[in-house]
Amino acid sequence: MLTQIYEVSTPDEAHLISRVGVDHIGILVGNGEFPRELLVDSAAAVAAAVLSPSRVSALFLTADLAIIEKYARELSPAIVHLGAAPELLSPDDAASLKSKLPDTLLMRSVPVVDEESIAIARSYDAIADFLLLDSHRASDRQIGALGVTHDWTISRRIVELVRTPVILAGGLGPDNVAEAIRAVRPAGVDSKRRPIKPAHTRRTSTLVRQFYEAARAASL
Repeated sequence: MLTQIYEVSTPDEAHLISRVGVDHIGILVGNGEFPRELLVDSAAAVAAAVLSPSRVSALFLTADLAIIEKYARELSPAIVHLGAAPELLSPDDAASLKSKLPDTLLMRSVPVVDEESIAIARSYDAIADFLLLDSHRASDRQIGALGVTHDWTISRRIVELVRTPVILAGGLGPDNVAEAIRAVRPAGVDSKRRPIKPAHTRRTSTLVRQFYEAARAASL
């Protein structure tokens, strides 16, 4: 069971989380278009603190392919994660970017809202290396970052219909990740807001480890 923790924003945090054994360390990267984005230099410092075998996933919420390609080349993450809303970034756009970054894995966020979500997921099946299923508000330019769960029955159907490994996101934490895994049977699980210590921005090793161990136990 793959595990992901996003948005990691400091080198200390990256070091701590990768020591736990989390597979993908997610860094939100951009030029300030979206809140909490790290500029390339800051993102590079965070990425440099990630311990192997954990891998760096650079999350881009922008739909500007030129910016994504430029920053991805500067950072050289293991994974480029596309988080723009589906109407702003198409499967053809994703395929074009992947052709320009052939040595980088591609993750695509998919909004889980209704039946249309299944078609969106399937449209990336031969393009993305991972699909991340997340909650979404129609008015948002990005997918996810809501801290709420979505309809896991739709997510389960997506898992059953695509060949691409699926990572489940959306309001997951140590208390509900096992239930989510049993309901959806994904290849991995993602947590962003839930492991955050109340009133603080950095995560604690205890909460991250609880999430990691609960996910691993539920997959046995």
